[in-house]
Amino acid sequence: MTEQTMDLGGVVVATALAFKEDAAAPAGLAVDYDRFAEHVDFLMRNGCRGVGPNGSLGEYSSLTDQERRRVIQVAVEAVDGRGIVIAGAHGVGSHQARAWAEHAREDGADGVLLLPPTIYRANEREVVAHFEEVAKAGLPIMAYNNPFDTKVDLTPALVAELAAIPEVVAIKEFSGDVRRVYEIKELCDIDIIAGADDVLFELMINGAVGWFAGYPNAFPKEAVELYDLLVDGRWREARDLYAQLVAVFRWDSRTEFVQAIKLSMDICGNSYGGPTRPPRGPLNDHQRAQVIADTERALAALAAR
Repeated sequence: MTEQTMDLGGVVVATALAFKEDAAAPAGLAVDYDRFAEHVDFLMRNGCRGVGPNGSLGEYSSLTDQERRRVIQVAVEAVDGRGIVIAGAHGVGSHQARAWAEHAREDGADGVLLLPPTIYRANEREVVAHFEEVAKAGLPIMAYNNPFDTKVDLTPALVAELAAIPEVVAIKEFSGDVRRVYEIKELCDIDIIAGADDVLFELMINGAVGWFAGYPNAFPKEAVELYDLLVDGRWREARDLYAQLVAVFRWDSRTEFVQAIKLSMDICGNSYGGPTRPPRGPLNDHQRAQVIADTERALAALAAR
């Protein structure tokens, strides 16, 4: 089987998804495809490498099947050849995940982001089988290690097993353990992608080659600048910029990250965040005040540069 490849260098944004009020839609909120397309265009115009729709930040688990597929189609249309689209293909079982990967291929996505089976806590043999089945869809796969949500840890040894599957070209590392970059590189040749915004600096210094990002929904221009500084080895300048953003970036690793990022988008004012669909509810008063303070502090620091 031919080895798959995909250039993942750059900032690929796990896109937030806009909703609008509609009494006939699930929970009274319909997907606002026009605003979503505008947001994708905004990210691409600000230098992002691409977008990652239908991830956790895109609230894929609260979408209908029809909505979930249309989101990918709109993302591909909005990117319009300017970058890459990495579609979330997460599923409870491999048959569901493979179907989403096949839809993504048919609709023009360049690759898929794939968690281990969701809900069920799979063992290592089952995880490998899951990825092998989704690989049959024929798209490059970025494996996603999120042990907090899935309760399955893609350890460096397990990543090495997955890397033996030709379609698995990258690992989005979200464990928060920056030492893993070295451990994975010692065991296999796979692109390591920074998956948590608040350890980006440390992961990139240690050898991550890309950033699958959350908070660049709100700060795309600054995120691209930060990534480029890190790639160029301009560590001091990168550290200074990172220090202005890291407090708000920490929300990317919290349970309420979707609500927080959408609120920050609204505060920044360049793109629409808006409400989340259940089961995600609004932030409580304390959380909302803290997100506002962290976002406004970042904006003030950036304005003073």
